[in-house]
Amino acid sequence: MARSTARVLTLLELLQAGGIQSVATLATRLGVDERTVRRYVAQLVEMEVPVESIRGRHGGYRVAPGYRMPPLMLTDEEALTLLLGLIVGRRSGGVPIDDETVEGAVGKLRRVLPRRTAARLDALLSSADLAFLSPSGRSGAEAIGDTDPEVLMVLSEAARDRHPVAIGYTRKDGLASRRTILPYGIVARSGRWYVTGHESRTGEVRTFRVDRVSDPVVLPGSFNVPADVDVSAAVLASLAATPWRYQVSVRVAGTPEDLHSQFPAGLVTLEPASSDDTERWTRVRLRAERLDWVANYFAGLGRDFAIEEPGELREHVRALAERLLAACGDDASKPVPPSSPGSTPV
Repeated sequence: MARSTARVLTLLELLQAGGIQSVATLATRLGVDERTVRRYVAQLVEMEVPVESIRGRHGGYRVAPGYRMPPLMLTDEEALTLLLGLIVGRRSGGVPIDDETVEGAVGKLRRVLPRRTAARLDALLSSADLAFLSPSGRSGAEAIGDTDPEVLMVLSEAARDRHPVAIGYTRKDGLASRRTILPYGIVARSGRWYVTGHESRTGEVRTFRVDRVSDPVVLPGSFNVPADVDVSAAVLASLAATPWRYQVSVRVAGTPEDLHSQFPAGLVTLEPASSDDTERWTRVRLRAERLDWVANYFAGLGRDFAIEEPGELREHVRALAERLLAACGDDASKPVPPSSPGSTPV
């Protein structure tokens, strides 16, 4: 169904290129037979797209002269969610499409948006590093749920245009204050957004979580980003220095090379946990504030694993196992034989 919808939209794009397109040409471009082309045209007509049928030797189909697709009326939040959904879906492997297809879809989305919304998305794409935007217990939609899209857009535009910004910021301990920053850039990392820049109060380069920013106001003036500043490295260094509630260590079946592609960049450290050539294990270490997503993530790897620490993670895994067994209608009290050596098998 999704593929046929994509072809209908591709047909519309071909027809909007202008001129009369023969059925044979359209069939070749779409990779379908001529009967299917006619069915796709009928679908466009049902969508009130004025496709005209031209008879004769040089006949075919065309869009009625003067017709233009209306702007896609999305709010900034809706447009941002679509954009991030495309990127996250590609990087997580959840959507079987290649980078070229994603880039084409992003380009088309941008072209049919109102100018202001398109310009704001351009600001985000040009000022933010999305390399670490991958699901890590938190989807892109969840991250947007935490982050005010208006705040993110204002910071993106200020970073692109090199304008200072006054922000309200609430620390983890609940202390709120007003600050002025020179936003060097924005980084998406494992479902959260961070802005890094020079803070006037301390005179230092600081990193702030965007979901804790409120009431950003762009100020007059401009600045230059120092040549030696690496925004992404600054964010990762800041996160590395942040205390986390849990230190997680889990042994997973497979080699570090096998597991490397299954974790977002920068989320975990991997090291061999056994030297047995017949049974390879890797020790996966990470830090987390919550453990519910950690249990789901390791269960979703599709590999045997054994929890080393913390002990609380075992309770989250047991609760997950009970929910899965209940969903199958099985007896949750029935013992499950261990499948991995040592620690607590799962």
